Amino acid sequence: MNYITIIEDDKALNNGIALALRNADYAFRQYYALKEYDPAEKADLIILDINLPDGNGFDFLKKLRQSSDVPVIVLTANDLETDEVMGLELGADDYITKPFSLMVLRARIDKALKRRPRAEENIYADGRYRFDFDRMEFANRGASVELSKTEQKLLRLLVQNKEQTLTRDFLVDRIWTDGAEYVDENALSVTVNRLRKKLDAAEVIRTVYGIGYVWSAKGR
Repeated sequence: MNYITIIEDDKALNNGIALALRNADYAFRQYYALKEYDPAEKADLIILDINLPDGNGFDFLKKLRQSSDVPVIVLTANDLETDEVMGLELGADDYITKPFSLMVLRARIDKALKRRPRAEENIYADGRYRFDFDRMEFANRGASVELSKTEQKLLRLLVQNKEQTLTRDFLVDRIWTDGAEYVDENALSVTVNRLRKKLDAAEVIRTVYGIGYVWSAKGR
């Protein structure tokens, strides 16, 4: 199963793509604004509009490429050659202008998915821990651990960027994506501490003082 994320504010088009292309191989997650996008949700490919009600798709793409190589197909009414060049230079895998053919879109999706090496990013295992983010199953030395959705988001970001320090601002921005204007400054610290306790991971989830946190198996 390939999970495809659509970020498109035209609801009729968004729903039409998901309805027309849904099959045994594709499952769609639909968002109508950038603030609705949940980076903790598994995505094998993203279909991205450029002109969105709460931001610019190019800015989103630039930020995404700082932490992810998920294939991105830009789907937009912007048909200027300079826009297409910008999209490709920012890391888009393909650029399709509206109006378009659903058959062509399906072919481009298949091509992008085949081109990307398949990585089991949804599963993390290191001998002690095993995390299956699709099934929401988490274990420490074989013992099952129950995690909240927020804890799962934090854990996924940490293990997908293991040995890399993630700043507090980056984590807050990625975890609390519900459009809330205010997030208590202690929310991240509380979530980190709960996750450490549940996973007995005080030596693995390390604090980089003044910066953020890192998942480091070297700490064991």
